[in-house]
Amino acid sequence: MNVDTLILGAGAAGLMCAAHAGGRALVVDHARAAGEKIRISGGGRCNFTNLHVSAANFHSANPHFCKSALGRYTQWDFLDLMGRHNIPWHEKTLGQLFCDNSSKDVTAMLRAEAEAGGAQIWLETAIDGITRTDGRFRVELVRAGKAVTVTARALVVATGGKSIPAMGATGLAYRIAERFGLPVTETRPALVPLTFGGPLLERLKPLAGLSVEAEVSCNGAAFREGLLFTHRGLSGPSILQISSHWREGDALSVRLASGPDLLAELRARRRTDGRKALSTVLAGRLPARLAALMVEEAGLAGNLADQSDRALTALVDCLTDWRLTPTGSEGYRTAEVTLGGIDTDALDARTLEARAVPGLHFIGECVDVTGWLGGYNFQWAWSSGWAAGTAIAATKRAA
Repeated sequence: MNVDTLILGAGAAGLMCAAHAGGRALVVDHARAAGEKIRISGGGRCNFTNLHVSAANFHSANPHFCKSALGRYTQWDFLDLMGRHNIPWHEKTLGQLFCDNSSKDVTAMLRAEAEAGGAQIWLETAIDGITRTDGRFRVELVRAGKAVTVTARALVVATGGKSIPAMGATGLAYRIAERFGLPVTETRPALVPLTFGGPLLERLKPLAGLSVEAEVSCNGAAFREGLLFTHRGLSGPSILQISSHWREGDALSVRLASGPDLLAELRARRRTDGRKALSTVLAGRLPARLAALMVEEAGLAGNLADQSDRALTALVDCLTDWRLTPTGSEGYRTAEVTLGGIDTDALDARTLEARAVPGLHFIGECVDVTGWLGGYNFQWAWSSGWAAGTAIAATKRAA
């Protein structure tokens, strides 16, 4: 079977590319359904983009690489596409946009766009081998138990990273890159809960299920969002965000309350409520279980009247700079994305084509471009898929 474009992966980036590649395009995926990550995202409502997308919201060894694709296919372009398909949406916190109804609306829209562009979609299809001869790619597939050979002028790798292996993630894109001599940066789980061990975990366990607003900092980055205590450590948006900056051995700084205001308040309350337990007074600002733990973390006990200015300052220091060192993360099992990937130095920023292998494109999560939590990674999928697809279509027209 001969096609113009073969796209490996029927996820967000792959379907977007298929919608714009034109000509005879074939999309293949080993899953039973297209867009599985779209389906589960946002609690089934798909956080499909963010109002505040910019290159500053992405991690990459080359922070400028994503600017071209993001600047040429923006969040407003995707909203226009949603509007043309009459898909209602709403904004939640921090510019995050979700479907009103179901994430399946986004998948159906992308499938319709791809098929309208002439693309075929083969599901439950395995990749058995890839070679390149005389400027064309030869891919051995297995479909319905039968071997199928497909040749294509353009090959687009949109198979994602290593995150959520239960949904079929394998890191195939990195092996394909290495097969064609492209470098791959270090990869690690990102947007992932962090875990703790030893005595610290035992102190945190009673707080499991508790959620608070907190600013979490590490390695020069800081995020103020929800923080969730779990049976194994910490999760919630602030932790998922900071996990992209955390490395083994690094301590987190957790700011649970403001410093000067709290210190002044505690000093004033010492005069009026001195007979109350320190943890009881602090529970006016924090959940009671957390307040009790923070008093212990500061090495204090007793009533508010018993605390010196030095003791109250130590408590406020703990509340504004609680140092916690994770032992690890929940790993790819629960990571929303993979940090790192195909080295952007090997790719053209406008077309996502490999500089040394004409016709070979890498898009989406497999590239060393990783967004913040909140719809940014889907926007990279749309933008990079569009950039590769339109570049392929333009090359075909020029030929």
